[in-house]
Amino acid sequence: MRSLGLLRAARNRIAACGDHGGVSTEAVGPMDASISKLLDGLRTAADEPARRAWALTCARALGLGGMAVSLNGELVWFSDATSKRLEDVQFVLGQGPGLLAQDIGTVHQAPDLRRLPAHQWPQYAAEAAQLGVAALFVWPVHIGAIQAGTMTGHRRTPGPLSARQSAQGQLVADALAQHVLSHWPQVSGTREGSGRAATVELHRSQVHQATGILSVRLRVPLPEALDRLRAQAYASHLSLTDTAHAVIHRELLWEPTHDTD
Repeated sequence: MRSLGLLRAARNRIAACGDHGGVSTEAVGPMDASISKLLDGLRTAADEPARRAWALTCARALGLGGMAVSLNGELVWFSDATSKRLEDVQFVLGQGPGLLAQDIGTVHQAPDLRRLPAHQWPQYAAEAAQLGVAALFVWPVHIGAIQAGTMTGHRRTPGPLSARQSAQGQLVADALAQHVLSHWPQVSGTREGSGRAATVELHRSQVHQATGILSVRLRVPLPEALDRLRAQAYASHLSLTDTAHAVIHRELLWEPTHDTD
């Protein structure tokens, strides 16, 4: 899909500049020693459980309950089930703070979801509240001058970030972008090995597969097939991944409408 093509292009730019498992303090400026140590730990996050544990530790160092990273709409990193669900809901509904951050290009804070204007992300805010989330913070993820995605953190208590937390969060977001793209699938075989992290997982790969299946089955364009998949996930109160899994394994069937050519 188009998002994967954009990510591969960004990955190739990173490869052309050299492959870095972490990020240097010269590249990002001064940082707290604990954050610097965490970024160095990226090199040893060798599998999915280790990456989630690292992300949760990093979130706590930033004063967050959890965090997730999406690059061009593809969920690639998350610390916990709540963070994953927040990204899933945003992708399904097409509303949420991550979409705004992509437009404005700077860190966006929603320090108290209860005080949002009624017209701002109404369904998303309701879903977040059901998950016990009170505040959300979104950093743009940059690859050089390119904004490639977002890093979203949440808290279960309201309140803004400090200026230091905001700045350090941006350092983490940019370091994660370099690391994730350096270990993007199909770079050069397996990336397992001493001091190197494994290839990242594409958590929406089943969604892309299910979208293609629906497009063929219903004889509709891919965007419409994805919209139908999203609508089904929202209506059934299932995650988008679970809904896609049901389509792939023929547990959920759609038939083309009679007026479809």
